[in-house]
Amino acid sequence: MLDIIIIAVGKLKEKFYLDACGEYIKRLGAYCKIAVNELPESKKENNMEYEADAILAAVPKGAYICAMCVEGEEMTSEEFSARIVKISAEASKICFIIGGSDGLSPRVKSAAKLRMSMSRMTLPHHLARVMLLEQIYRAMNIASGGKYHK
Repeated sequence: MLDIIIIAVGKLKEKFYLDACGEYIKRLGAYCKIAVNELPESKKENNMEYEADAILAAVPKGAYICAMCVEGEEMTSEEFSARIVKISAEASKICFIIGGSDGLSPRVKSAAKLRMSMSRMTLPHHLARVMLLEQIYRAMNIASGGKYHK
């Protein structure tokens, strides 16, 4: 079974985000092993570099790394589904990384095999987590021939 790990900088506090994430994590259990690893947001100067150290240390060995960043590749849900299927043929773990409010360090982006964007618009990183979980669920459902994606 495919392992999907989301490394996210910042702790979800709002109930509506927690509920939405919980729902998609529950649904994803039918398709993969899913884990969300929350890392604290740094309050230090040059915080992206401190966060980069924690992020890179949290990436499981051998995982295919996908950095979520505005300058990344945009794709449709169908294209994302096909990409996950292709990646899963070469790696048993996919690690998606969502940065904090200042984004991701260039070191994290360089470590990624895929840079992906959900939109050219700036999104709150907590909302991005909900959107990513929903799109992963949609992608898995598409790949299995399910009816969720219409």
